[in-house]
Amino acid sequence: MSQTQMLKGILDGCLLAIINVKECYGYEMASRLNDYGFDYVSEGTIYPLLMRMQREELIISTRRKSTAGPKRKYYRLTDKGEKALQDFIYRWEQLDKSVNAIIHREIREKGE
Repeated sequence: MSQTQMLKGILDGCLLAIINVKECYGYEMASRLNDYGFDYVSEGTIYPLLMRMQREELIISTRRKSTAGPKRKYYRLTDKGEKALQDFIYRWEQLDKSVNAIIHREIREKGE
């Protein structure tokens, strides 16, 4: 399974978490993802996700002046987006717990 396939869906939750901290624009989100080790995620990957999340009413955008060029589109969570983030966090924690339990148990058993 490729890294891209594994990331499908996870990026949505990560973007919601980044936007939840503060309103931001696409390039800023790509930089934040890069800071956390997602250096293979480009703006070209992020913008279609943002457009879909906007259609699903998880986020809304506002155009604002930029000190460096044209206006930027800043995104923020809606109430529905905040709920989606909480749901993602819950599902992620359950998945993380289950996967780690399997991995660590299998490694222990193999070592015995």
